[in-house]
Amino acid sequence: MSTASVAAPTALAKNSQATVTDSALVRRAVKAAALGNAMEWFDFGVYSYIAVTLGKVFFPSGNPTAQLLSTFGAFAAAFLVRPLGGMVFGPLGDRVGRQKVLALTMIMMAAGTFAIGLIPSYATIGVGAPILLLAARLVQGFSTGGEYAGASTFIAEYAPDKRRGFLGSWLEFGTLAGYIGGAGLVTVMTALLSADDLTSWGWRIPFLVAGPMGIIGLYLRLRLEETPAFAAEVEKAEAARPKVPLREMVTGQWKALLLCMGLVLVFNVTDYMLLSYMPSYLTGELKYDETHGLLVVLAVMALMMVVQPFAGALTDRIGRRPVIAAGCVGFLALSVPALLLIRQGSLVAVGLGMAALGLLLVCFTSAMPSALPALFPTRVRYGSLSIGFNVSVSLFGGTTPLVVTALIGATGDVMMPAYYMMAAAVVGGAAVWFMTESAGRPLPGSPPAVER
Repeated sequence: MSTASVAAPTALAKNSQATVTDSALVRRAVKAAALGNAMEWFDFGVYSYIAVTLGKVFFPSGNPTAQLLSTFGAFAAAFLVRPLGGMVFGPLGDRVGRQKVLALTMIMMAAGTFAIGLIPSYATIGVGAPILLLAARLVQGFSTGGEYAGASTFIAEYAPDKRRGFLGSWLEFGTLAGYIGGAGLVTVMTALLSADDLTSWGWRIPFLVAGPMGIIGLYLRLRLEETPAFAAEVEKAEAARPKVPLREMVTGQWKALLLCMGLVLVFNVTDYMLLSYMPSYLTGELKYDETHGLLVVLAVMALMMVVQPFAGALTDRIGRRPVIAAGCVGFLALSVPALLLIRQGSLVAVGLGMAALGLLLVCFTSAMPSALPALFPTRVRYGSLSIGFNVSVSLFGGTTPLVVTALIGATGDVMMPAYYMMAAAVVGGAAVWFMTESAGRPLPGSPPAVER
């Protein structure tokens, strides 16, 4: 791949500039970005699926609901520092390059996850256990503040315009793979280990796996070159690293930031509801068998992985807006019927309800990795997207398990998950209405990107 724009006539326009992509290098970039996302969500998946056990390990014995709330509270705390991570890593990525920052976030994510597996229990060191858990979660949250925006920017700036949706969809394929890895490992441990063994030492295994995963991901990311779009931006600045004030990333992009936050809200509320909260909902609220509940979620994620690349390719053909809009309408109309199906309790009913929500979620997972970077110009893309994405995730996405658990406890209404997803769909629909279609078009501030 050329590392900058090439001044040569293309099929697009006479004497126009275009970035000519190298398919092998694009595939390497997609793999490296997706692996980092997989590691991030492997941790989130494990944390969610083993939340009941973590509550027993890190918090005082007593009320199981209070333990679960405390566990999800530590989960949500990491999201409070994500905007700080975005404000640090995003502008840094626009100044020194996407590749370097993504390597740094990979190191921090792996270290934070690995550290959780080494923390002594509450029974061993008392209040120090939840404090250390919170500290590790804050490291994770800070590092992930620069991960998703950087990874989606990285793929978007490498991809040819006509295939950006398909290639970007593999980022969320990595998310699903990470969840399936986490869920599968927890399911196997739950089936093979006794409750006492799982509580005493078994829970550590998934977190310790992050060490080798992080080393592999770091190796892949260090082997990559900088994106052509960033290289061209540096060249325009006469080889000086472009420095953009934080104010310009916010006030100069406020319309795009609002759209970004609305899209991320519906994307992440539904994402965390299905993949993080529903396993605990099945076990805690519906008294569903824990192993069977995990297997249902695992099957739904496998179905989503199969559909994901095809849905990404569809966004290249018909556009991002129609696909995202279909997801919003679907969640508005089907959240209540799907949850009523899940509440029937039979394996078939639970599977159908979860599958319906999973297929609707694919409308977002397939389109967002290519739609969100296209909201911002190259000069501020990493920084502005990091800020908008992480503020929205912190306020609405990562808090979803905690808020819904608290709402059910306060109202006694176990249909709260459906109402919460419907409200998110309304906000997302409004954002789709105002967004501009980006499929098949160059990224703002970049020349056309074409395949060799």
